[in-house]
Amino acid sequence: MILQGGINICGVPLGVISLESYFPKPDGHIKYPASFDFPVLYKTVQGATIDRLIRERDPELLKPFIEAAQELEREGVKAVTGSCGFLALHQKALADAVSIPVFMSSLIQVPLVSRMLKSSQKVGVVVANSEALTLDHLTGVGIADEPMVITGMQDQSQFVDVILKGNNNDLDMELFERELSQVVAKMLETNPEVGALVLECTDLSHFAPQLHKQFRVPVFDLTSLTRMVAATVNRTQA
Repeated sequence: MILQGGINICGVPLGVISLESYFPKPDGHIKYPASFDFPVLYKTVQGATIDRLIRERDPELLKPFIEAAQELEREGVKAVTGSCGFLALHQKALADAVSIPVFMSSLIQVPLVSRMLKSSQKVGVVVANSEALTLDHLTGVGIADEPMVITGMQDQSQFVDVILKGNNNDLDMELFERELSQVVAKMLETNPEVGALVLECTDLSHFAPQLHKQFRVPVFDLTSLTRMVAATVNRTQA
């Protein structure tokens, strides 16, 4: 038996391009490695903050993001994702920069989820900041024409203070759950045609089981997508 070489680290199916942030990452977060039953390799882009990516849309971040993807590929990962769904803006550029699968946002699942629903239903999308989500983000992952209802967390005080602005590195998880639950409840009350949820923000993934139990709809997020991709790029079962 001959093992092929040419990579630095073996047996790692997924690499994550990480923004620089220091608030807690609970179970289910893409930056909580124990969320997965397979190894994950991380590359943090220093100075790439949530504010620079989401609010400023700083074009200077693209170059280090591409370099991070290429470094992860050289290290030996079989697919690359990111730690913020707003990287949807750079999906095409990053996919073109490497020779392995790239999925930079949970939003890439929206067409799949939409096709699972009745024609009268829509996909409910929960994002970190719906006011900062642009047509360019939607076009980047090919969902500009999908039947969606989009809502955001930008009016939730703790989410803004800790995650969007980085003013505090501590999270009250009970408050966090209430904030998210209120946002989703309002979406579903106003839009009863929503048949499933897609969580753009990986910071929300910890609460996916609670959302599913409370609202009785399928919940898709970056964690579920990552597990699916890992199972395909490192296929071990028929």
